[in-house]
Amino acid sequence: MELRVLGSTGMQVSPLGLGTVKIGRDQQVKYPTGFTIPDDAAVRALFDLAWELGINTLDTAPAYGNSEERLGQLLPHKDDWIIVGKVGEIFENGQSSFDFSAAFTRRSVERSLKRLRRDYLDIVLVHSDGDDMRIIREEAVCDTLQQLKQEGLIRAIGMSTKTVAGGLWCVENMDVVMATYNLAYTDELPVLQRAAQLHKGVLIKKGLQSGHAQSVEEALRYVFAQPAVHSVIVGTINPGHLRANVAITERILAGR
Repeated sequence: MELRVLGSTGMQVSPLGLGTVKIGRDQQVKYPTGFTIPDDAAVRALFDLAWELGINTLDTAPAYGNSEERLGQLLPHKDDWIIVGKVGEIFENGQSSFDFSAAFTRRSVERSLKRLRRDYLDIVLVHSDGDDMRIIREEAVCDTLQQLKQEGLIRAIGMSTKTVAGGLWCVENMDVVMATYNLAYTDELPVLQRAAQLHKGVLIKKGLQSGHAQSVEEALRYVFAQPAVHSVIVGTINPGHLRANVAITERILAGR
């Protein structure tokens, strides 16, 4: 797959990114079928395959169980990947909780750096609890991420939004937005359109409707029809599915 420049960040991302929630967490996840968290050998093989297929972008979060730790331990040539991390949400004892304070944000980034075994994070997104504008207006997380970026600990910042208003604010004021867009949900199209106008980075979540899409090819073709989209994050631990998703993506982007 040919890499794409992510907005104005200068970073190059693969059109298909690999979500890693399934390597670290199997509770309270919204997939149509259950799964077993893979062992270390299977995770290493999955990462090797992803790299071989041209994927260089991985999505993780503190809320994804021990995903960050496993990336730090098992990822080959880890400095060559673009890793999308998050702040704001943690998942403990089967429950999510949120903290968008300045102190927690800084601790979260420092913890992620240690877990991932890296000197800096490529992209850090605010992991929204659904009330985007309250977080933006009343919490310190966005300002703190700006400070951490200035300190060189983060290359680009953004938000994994849940609302159109939050998404629009993000593309106006940050580097990258992670938005939901799929055949069954198009509310956030204005966010993608505004991001294209401002040359901001766009990552798509739930492009396959969390595994509920009837046709992967139809779903991906629909998402990639939007010129603003740089990368679609798809979470899978199935090597066959990964190969098929990449083949479909390459076919779509080649205009076939």
